[in-house]
Parts: sequence; structure tokens; C-alpha cells
Amino acid sequence: MHPAVNAIISVLLGIFTLLCVFPFIYVIIISFTSEESIVRNGFELIPKDWSIDAYHYLWSMKEQLFRSYGVTIFITIVGTIISLLMISFYSYAISRPQFKYRRFFTFLAFFTMLFSGGLVPTYIVMTQFLGLKNTIWALILPLAMNAFYIIIMRTFFLKSVSESILESARIDGASEWRIFFQIVFPLSLPGLATIALFSTLGYWNDWFTALLYIDEPSLVPLQSLLMKIEANLEFMRQNIDVSLMQQSLFDTIPQESAKMAMVVIATLPIAVSYPFFQKYFISGLTIGGVKE
Repeated sequence: MHPAVNAIISVLLGIFTLLCVFPFIYVIIISFTSEESIVRNGFELIPKDWSIDAYHYLWSMKEQLFRSYGVTIFITIVGTIISLLMISFYSYAISRPQFKYRRFFTFLAFFTMLFSGGLVPTYIVMTQFLGLKNTIWALILPLAMNAFYIIIMRTFFLKSVSESILESARIDGASEWRIFFQIVFPLSLPGLATIALFSTLGYWNDWFTALLYIDEPSLVPLQSLLMKIEANLEFMRQNIDVSLMQQSLFDTIPQESAKMAMVVIATLPIAVSYPFFQKYFISGLTIGGVKE
């Protein structure tokens, strides 16, 4: 490639990267801006008054915040492991020609991508038949299986795991469990890491499941808690009595900067963990994309 063309492409990619990163940097800056400065001057890239009042406000409810962080971390780790095992088992089975009913189960997974039972039947099954309301499993099991991820892993197994290697292992007397964990699993790390990243993001950002099934404060995940805090701030802003004492109390709450601080504490951990998945993520998306 010509050096001039290479330089132009590098500059364009650098600008695109900056455009992608800038919103998050801007949110961090606003979270450290004083509420008075936001009211007086609006959102500024370089604020005139810096403040950590937003983080002090969130720290005042640290007990519930840490509890919700723990719930979110637990359901993210456990849910990702369960999801990865279930999806990989299902995908591996329907990718092998020896499985007699692979076409039926492939269609079964694909059908759920087009049609679902609906919210009301799902709620009835979860609460009345399974009895999972106000349990930690209500936050894990609904997101454990994903038909789209099954199709991705099925294609990955078909394109990346040679049937001749598996047949050689069977001739040597290896069981299907040993073949999967000692041969297929190591060969499929890029695809599995990609699915693990998708599942991790899904569990970390999920708030709707807790809205449906969780009433216990001790089981509220982080995203749901932050939504409740934001909703309370908005409710207070719209319905507060205009008496002097209440107004002065409300003015001490950093409303806008607190919202941005909530975005930071909810996004930063998952953003920091992304580089550890990056090389597998890129490889997992590209392997199997070209047909021979």
C-alpha cells in the first residue's frame, strides 16, 4: 500500500476512534462538574467548576450500591458460565453429522428467533410454574439461552473443528465428553470467548428482568438500582413542593452530574474488561466467515 494512502487511512481510523471514545470521556467530565456550573453554563467540555459531589451523593447510599454491585457481578459470572455451557453443548450437538435429530433441533432454535411466547406466558412460567420470583435464578435463567448465539457457535464448530480429528479421537476410545472438553473446547476458544463477551454484556446491562421478577431490595442488580435512583431524582424534580426548605434541600442534590456518575460506575468495569476479550472477539467473528 502506498505510504500516502496508508497515512490517510490511519488518520481516518484515528478520527473514527476518537469519535467513538469521546462520548464516554465527555460523560466522565460532566460527572465531575459541579451542579451549579451545569445549571449556569450547561454541559461544557472544560467546566469552570469541578466537583465530586455526584460521587459523594452516590457514596451516601454505598451499602445498597455495593450490594447491587455484588448481585450484578454474581449473576454476570455465574450466568455467563451457565450460558456458555448450555449454548456450546447445544451448538456442538447440532453441528455433528452423527446426531440424528440435528435438523429438528436447529430448526427449533431458529424458530424461537422468529416467534416467542410473549411476555405474559413467560412471566406465568417463571413465577407460577417455576416459582423463581424474588430469587437470584430469576436474573440468570431467562438470559441463559440465546438462539442467535447458538447459530453462531454452530457455524463456528462446522467451520473450525475438523471431523477427522474427532473421528481419530473416537477410534482411540475417547468419550464424547472427553472429546468436547479436551479437543473441541481448546480449538473453539475464539468463538466461545465471543459468546462469553456477548453474554457478559447482556447480564451486566440487564435491568428489565429485575423489573419483572425482583421485589426484594437485597436482590436488585446494579442497572435496576441506578434506574430507580434516576427515576426518584426525576420524580423529585417534577413534584417537589416549592417551599424554601424543600427547595434548598433539593438544590443540594447534584441531579445531572449524578446521572453521569451512574453511567460511569455502571460502564467502567465492563469497559476495562473488554481488552482481555479483544483478540478472541475479532478472531471469533471472522473465523468461519469465508466459505471454501
